Amino acid sequence: MADEYTKRSYKRFEEEDDDEDYGGVPGNDAGYYRNDSRANDDEGHSDSTEGHDEDDEIYEGEYQGIPRADSGKDGSIDGVTAAQAQQFRDLSAYEGERRKDQEELAQQYETILQECGHGKFQWTLYFVLGLALMADGVEIFVVGFVLPSAEKDMCLSEPNKGMLGLIVYLGMMVGAFVWGGLADRIGRRQTLLISLSINSVFAFFSSFVQGYVSFLFCRLASGVGIGGSIPIVFSYYSEFLAQEKRGEHLSWLCMFWMIGGIYASAMAWAIIPHYGWSFQMGSAYQFHSWRVFVLVCALPSVAAISALTTMPESPRFYLENGKHDEAWMILKQVHDTNMRAKGYPERVFSVITHLSTIKTSGFLCRPITVYLSFLRPQHTHFLSSSSSTSYYGLTVWFPDMIKYMQKQEYSSRTKVFVKEKVEHVTFNFTLENQVHRQGEYFNDKFMNLKLRSMVFEDSLFEECYFEDITSSNTFFKNCTFIATLFYNTDLFKYRLVNCKLINSTFLHNKEGCLLSDVSDENNAYMVYFVSFLGTLAVLPGNIVSALLMDKIGRLRMLAGSSVISCISCFFLSFGNSESAMIALLCLFGGISIASWNALDVLTVELYPSDKRTTAFGFLNALCKLAAVLGISIFTSFVGITKAVPILFASGALAVGSFLALKLPETRGQVLQ
Repeated sequence: MADEYTKRSYKRFEEEDDDEDYGGVPGNDAGYYRNDSRANDDEGHSDSTEGHDEDDEIYEGEYQGIPRADSGKDGSIDGVTAAQAQQFRDLSAYEGERRKDQEELAQQYETILQECGHGKFQWTLYFVLGLALMADGVEIFVVGFVLPSAEKDMCLSEPNKGMLGLIVYLGMMVGAFVWGGLADRIGRRQTLLISLSINSVFAFFSSFVQGYVSFLFCRLASGVGIGGSIPIVFSYYSEFLAQEKRGEHLSWLCMFWMIGGIYASAMAWAIIPHYGWSFQMGSAYQFHSWRVFVLVCALPSVAAISALTTMPESPRFYLENGKHDEAWMILKQVHDTNMRAKGYPERVFSVITHLSTIKTSGFLCRPITVYLSFLRPQHTHFLSSSSSTSYYGLTVWFPDMIKYMQKQEYSSRTKVFVKEKVEHVTFNFTLENQVHRQGEYFNDKFMNLKLRSMVFEDSLFEECYFEDITSSNTFFKNCTFIATLFYNTDLFKYRLVNCKLINSTFLHNKEGCLLSDVSDENNAYMVYFVSFLGTLAVLPGNIVSALLMDKIGRLRMLAGSSVISCISCFFLSFGNSESAMIALLCLFGGISIASWNALDVLTVELYPSDKRTTAFGFLNALCKLAAVLGISIFTSFVGITKAVPILFASGALAVGSFLALKLPETRGQVLQ
């Protein structure tokens, strides 16, 4: 019956050709299907299939459609089934051939890289891309360092400060997704230049804008720009590395993220406390030292742009797009640069024969196919999310916990005065961390002083004089003011809780927000110091992972680091002092960085070249989303309990350790 269907199908083509050649109109007996003569069917089959084998008949027949109802229902169904089966076989054969071509391309490209060698060119690219990765590390810390000072200029509420802290991660999430996909379309180098340029421009603008909304937008756009750094940098660099060097040197590249954190901490420590580094134009425009810090933090990105303009595009990207000549020129540049640096300038680049035989896979996948295909190694994005939730959540939770412990210790030293009577006394010194209850103050002067963490409860102030007062965390509760004058003070109404004012006057109240007091400055110094130590603590982990990545494998490094990080995270519950918390923070950071390095190397090696940055960008976007969730969850438990954040982080790391064992080992494999 299938044979009969094939006969009719080819007879149909024969008569269509006759109609097209002679322009005739078929009659009733000259339609697409003929049932009037068995002999005619046999003749049509013989003539139309001459020179064709059986496979060709079925392959061409698959394009025919379903025969008319009067041609035999059973034969039609069997014919279509056979055609569909052959179609699947052809598709499978095509996929197998395409996979074979990709493996051949990967192996030949690996041979070319080995002949080019590892030397001056790779080390130059290492430092150039390191600047871009350093800019990403700086971006993470900028907002957290400027918040204590920026809240003065912009009068930030607690919700506004929280949004400013999260907006960078949201921008980086969007940037990783967008730039990762674009880098597989237009190239790694060009996309990285665009993303870094956006980061630099908006980072520069953010140091000058005055309003909260405009500053928030600039930091969001700056985060979008720098979001492309990690997925592009690792993919870009890996395509210049041979397999025996890849794991080690990608791990060394991670050092620049640490350098970025150290740079940001050092610059904040050196610049922000110097309030003399500022100027203002009236009351509308102010440029304080924290804005200088924001400007300085844009320098790594600017330097990366300048250096990147001297580097070529990835030759692997060109080969994927069939641009063999451009790829050959770049590989020749890599070869010649390395050979000259090693003292062998006479060596000739002799791999043109390889390039001429490479079959490129090209961009055969539509966008939806790209995103579905890189979800196949499903454990990578679950592992990335669990690691990000724990790491970013804990790194933000640590400083908040330290601040909370400092406040608790500060509150324990509060002095309390009850029913004191003070008359005709001038206070011109700082009053700090005191509580005065049921006091009576008659004809007293409070002049040129600072009130820090002062509380007056149920007290009476009669014929008193307040002048040039600067206060922080100071409140008057259920107090009575009789014939009292307030001149040039910041004792606004919200500081007077349920107070009675009788014949009292406020003149020339201070405007705007207040500078942080000394205790807040000390807290800022502590934040810089803790961030500096925490970032520096990852140095041993970076060194160990770089030296062992190609020796013990990616999976052992990833699983082992995740397990030890889980254990160290659990011991955080025993940190009851400030120094213990800092030490545990450094321990956790130093151990967990090895798992991050292994995950970066695995991500690069798991995905093929035409989807590599897209997949990396998607996974990095998931990391930033998990970071936002982790930060929101962990900070909500500050001052309530340590158990929930610690157990949550330990559980996430334990799940990550288990998922790490499900990933394939990529050590010793060529890039797909």
